[in-house]
Amino acid sequence: MKKIPRGKVSTYGQVAQKIGCPRAFRAVGNALNKNDNIDVPCHRVVRSDGLIGGYRDGSAKKLRLLKKEGVLIKKTKVVL
Repeated sequence: MKKIPRGKVSTYGQVAQKIGCPRAFRAVGNALNKNDNIDVPCHRVVRSDGLIGGYRDGSAKKLRLLKKEGVLIKKTKVVL
């Protein structure tokens, strides 16, 4: 997650691929949801269909953080 630059996103599947477990995208999501380390930018990981997905502090906060970083969002979907 720390390698995802500010203003950019990655998908749960891309993160799973990077760690060598391409089918573990749900496990990635579950692990990120339990993360409480503010130094890990979990909000930069989204679903492969562009929907923002879940977030420990709520999807509304995730959406605000992404917009604040300059991620292009149309309605509630990230433009991938």
